Amino acid sequence: MVARKEDGDPRVNREITSREVLLIDENGVKMGVIPTVEGIRLAEERQLDLVEVAPQANPPVCRILDYGKYRYQLQKKEKDARKKQKVQALKEMKMRPKIDEHDYDFKVRAIKGFLEDGHRVKVSVFFRGREMSFLNKGEEVLARVIADCDGLGKSEGNPRMEGRYMRIMLTPLPPGQGKVAPKPEKKETARTTEQKNNGKPKETPTVSVEKPAE
Repeated sequence: MVARKEDGDPRVNREITSREVLLIDENGVKMGVIPTVEGIRLAEERQLDLVEVAPQANPPVCRILDYGKYRYQLQKKEKDARKKQKVQALKEMKMRPKIDEHDYDFKVRAIKGFLEDGHRVKVSVFFRGREMSFLNKGEEVLARVIADCDGLGKSEGNPRMEGRYMRIMLTPLPPGQGKVAPKPEKKETARTTEQKNNGKPKETPTVSVEKPAE
């Protein structure tokens, strides 16, 4: 019995309009060009179906097979192919200029996960009231995010101000372009770090902010 058909499914048995077809049997053996009615008869003898698999050929190519099973296998292949395709989406992560360490680590892990899945991420720092006088705090947060996501994504330009939000857009790196994570090094003491920086405390890298044109 032929399974229920949908638009785009191949023609089966008496739906085939060509008078002759190039027949391939259920074992994959070419049987040559024969009348379509003869192909249908051979399929029915085997309790199978005659399925038009290459309608554009001249004559069309038909196979003797179990159409229900054939259609199930096609649907399974299409489903598996869709699973493998990564659909890029735009994600957003909001932070504050005085974000605490635990919250920052949690949100950066989420950003890294989005980038690994192939999504773009908009990272926003929101300023309240007088915090607008300390935009450098937002710059420091975004510069740290960019540094921590190095090897997974890159920033599309400099941070931009949009109202009370300072934003950057992170784009995932193409496969094979990510950096290999370095091996963990021994933890340095604050004194050792100051010695390496000639007695100066380590500075957070700064980024310039693009302000909207007035």
